[in-house]
Amino acid sequence: MALYVYAITGKDHPRHPDGLTGVGSHPSAVRTITEGPLTAVVSDVAEEIRPKRRDLQIHQEIQEHLMAGAVVLPLQFGYVADSDQSVRQALEENAAAYLAALERLDGCAEYHVRASQRDEEQLLRDVLEESAEARELNDRIRAGDQDPQLPLALGELVAHDVQERQEALAAGLVQALTAYAREHTVHPPAYPDFLNLSLLVPHEKKDDFLTAHKGLTDQIEDGVDVRVAGPLPPYSFVQ
Repeated sequence: MALYVYAITGKDHPRHPDGLTGVGSHPSAVRTITEGPLTAVVSDVAEEIRPKRRDLQIHQEIQEHLMAGAVVLPLQFGYVADSDQSVRQALEENAAAYLAALERLDGCAEYHVRASQRDEEQLLRDVLEESAEARELNDRIRAGDQDPQLPLALGELVAHDVQERQEALAAGLVQALTAYAREHTVHPPAYPDFLNLSLLVPHEKKDDFLTAHKGLTDQIEDGVDVRVAGPLPPYSFVQ
């Protein structure tokens, strides 16, 4: 029977998954497989596991249960092994890398910071107010100038200005917040976000990090929404 693999921990991890059930339409008990200094947290599955809401939630709940006890290497949703033996073999062959990763992540949690433009109309007004060139093009259009190139020129100018503003703001947020992180990674943002940042924050710096985030959000101009999520399993930092 195939195995769904949730995470890898040290063999002495204090939080056992006793009583937990796993993913799938007929969920089985969550159990562990230990090989040398490492343990894999798994459950038996008899079907292809798809990202349904319930299974995504179960996957996350098991990660959080484990993370509350000690450091874990969380696997992304959907990782399946074909047997206990293949899991033991993976633990044995990759022991050095897994142990190094556990040491690197120990005492930390992941936080996500995303920023988006909440009020695009306000941003457009700001561009027109602060850019003489954009204001001139807009005034000509409003006055009835029929030049077909004007709307295109104005759109390109505004888009360029908006991109520059957002890139500068994103860079400032990254610089300020990474001071509290052991590691960080910047992901490609998905609209409407213009920043998607993951940070590996030591537990002892959590309060300082959240205070810094609040201070930054208070300083940023109206119309920009900066959101933080965490603590989370350190998916972004498992190599």
